Amino acid sequence: MNGFRGWIAAMAAGVRSRLTLVRSATGRRVNHGRLAARRDRVGGLTLHALASVGSVPDDRLPVILVHGLGMSSRYMIPLAAHLAPHLRVYAPDLPGFGLSDKPPRALTVRQLADALAAWMRELGLERAAFVGNSLGCEVLVELALVHPQRVDRLVLQGPTPDPEARGLARQIAGFFLIAPFERWSLAWVALRDYARSGVRRYLQTLRSMVDNHIGEKASRVSQPTLVVWGTRDDIVPHAFVTSLAASLPRGRLAVIPGAAHGINYSHPEALTAVLLPFLLAPQEDSLDEYSLNPENSA
Repeated sequence: MNGFRGWIAAMAAGVRSRLTLVRSATGRRVNHGRLAARRDRVGGLTLHALASVGSVPDDRLPVILVHGLGMSSRYMIPLAAHLAPHLRVYAPDLPGFGLSDKPPRALTVRQLADALAAWMRELGLERAAFVGNSLGCEVLVELALVHPQRVDRLVLQGPTPDPEARGLARQIAGFFLIAPFERWSLAWVALRDYARSGVRRYLQTLRSMVDNHIGEKASRVSQPTLVVWGTRDDIVPHAFVTSLAASLPRGRLAVIPGAAHGINYSHPEALTAVLLPFLLAPQEDSLDEYSLNPENSA
C-alpha cells in the first residue's frame, strides 16, 4: 500500500513540475508561452479553456487544440506551451470533459463539432487553424464539413478509428499496447480526466467515435490538412493514416519516429517542429514543406 501511495505521489510531483515549466515565460532549452484559464457560457453550458498569454503578430491565425477521448486541455499543455510564442493558442475542454460542464448525456461527434463552433462565436474567433488528437481529429473533420468557414487548415494527429479495428474491445486494447511508449506522467493526467468525465460518458462517446466514418468523410475536406503519426502508435495503423492522407484532397502525412498516440504530450518539441512550417505558411503554401515526399520524418 505504501508503495502504491509513493507511486501516486511521484506521478503527482512530476505533473506539478511539468505544469510549472510550461507556465514559465522562458526556459533554458526552449521559450515557453504562458497559459491562462478562462470560462465562457456557451449554449447553456460553461466551457473551460486554456488560452495563451502574450503578444504575437496580428496577421497570424489562432490555433485551437482539441483533445482526445476522455481527456481535457491539460493533456494539450505541453504542445500549447511550445506553440504559444509563435501563435495565439486556445485549448478548450469539450462539453462533458475536463472542467467544462457535463450535459446529462454524452454529445455525439457532430454535436461536439457544433459546440466547438458555438464556442468560437462566443470568443469572436471567426477562423482558425486546428490541431486535434485522436477523437479530436474526428471532431475537426466534422467541423470542417459542417462549419467550413471556421476552418483554415487542419492537423490530424493520431486520427481514429481505424476502420479495420472499429470494435470497442479493439480500441480499448490499443490503449494498453501504447502505454509503455507514452510519457509516464500522462497516466496521472489521464486518470484525473477520466474520473471527471466518468465511465458512462467515456463509453457513450467511444460508441459515437467508432460509429463515425472519418475515412469516408475525409475526401470532402477541402482545407489543407496535415496528418501526423507516431511509429509506436498501435491504436492507429500506418496503413490507415497513409490511406487517410491520400484521400484528403489537400492532405499530406508526416511521421514522428519513436512517438506513440499522445505526441502532443510526449513529444511536443518534435511535433512543434513539424507543425510550425504548416501553421505559419500562407494557406496556398501550407503544404509545400511536405509536397515532395508525402511521408516526412521529423
